[in-house]
Amino acid sequence: MALLDIRQRTGWLFLAVIVGHIILISAQVNTRRGIPILESVTFEMFAQVQRVANGSSTGLYDAWHDYVALQQIRRDNEQLTAEVARLRVSLQQEAAIAAQTRTLQQLLDLRSHTTLSTTGAEIIGGSASPDFRTVTIDKGTRDGLRSDMAVIAPAGVVGRVIMPSPHAAKVQLLIDRNAAAGALVERSRAQGVVIGSGSDRLHMEYVSSSADIRVGDRIVTSGIDGIYPKGFVVGQIESIQHGVDAPVVTVRPAVDFSAIEAVLVVLTPPPSPSEAAKALEESAPVAKPAAPPAPAPAPSRTTPLPPPTPDEAAPEPDASTAPAGADAR
Repeated sequence: MALLDIRQRTGWLFLAVIVGHIILISAQVNTRRGIPILESVTFEMFAQVQRVANGSSTGLYDAWHDYVALQQIRRDNEQLTAEVARLRVSLQQEAAIAAQTRTLQQLLDLRSHTTLSTTGAEIIGGSASPDFRTVTIDKGTRDGLRSDMAVIAPAGVVGRVIMPSPHAAKVQLLIDRNAAAGALVERSRAQGVVIGSGSDRLHMEYVSSSADIRVGDRIVTSGIDGIYPKGFVVGQIESIQHGVDAPVVTVRPAVDFSAIEAVLVVLTPPPSPSEAAKALEESAPVAKPAAPPAPAPAPSRTTPLPPPTPDEAAPEPDASTAPAGADAR
């Protein structure tokens, strides 16, 4: 075993001597360019090492730079996303403010064009039951509201106040199945009663079968119910079904009850039903009575008198007026 170790050591030593000898010879031998072979080989080896090291460092630098840049881009993207979300919310708020401004401007225009005393109110709640179509407004008895006051919007009639409280009031919409209003056809003045159906349509009842009504006619309030002032728009006739006794008239409301946000409450009490009916009769066209015949003209003084009768022509002589010679005879 010891002999084998000595032989291995001798072999390694011999190999080292040969390599050293080659290196010494290479250091003395030059290439065609005059550069020692040992120096050329050593330079080439170190150049390859430098190339690998430089490539590795460049790759690591680029990778790190890309990572840092990616993180910065991610942060910028998050900031931009947050900014876009904020701008979208701001845009929605601006659109809501613009829509509210338009609604308030329409209410102001309506208020300025009517002679009635009104007060503005906002919708703050709706009915929880689909059977009762009501809304809640932010004005109450402290603002002058009372029961049965009409509620209108720029588009037309909304409903009436049914339950006022000090700071709020419940409004029954015209489309409620228990709501009704006196109405007439604006074109022909045919009268009837508009009744809610609980849906998004109205029905006009008590219309004469001979009334002049057409699809597309506009329906306005008649004022004879004592609640709604005369002349406010209710809706437009959508369909007519002629029945045996009276036509079945369906009316599309002028107000979009699902989109109202602000209303006007009419504080001026409407005229009594008798006064409204009288005014409605006066507004209806009435035929003028024929003029009485002219009296016969009195006879003028130049008209000849009838001839006298024989008795009137020869009156009996009076004794006092007889001639004096009559007695002598």
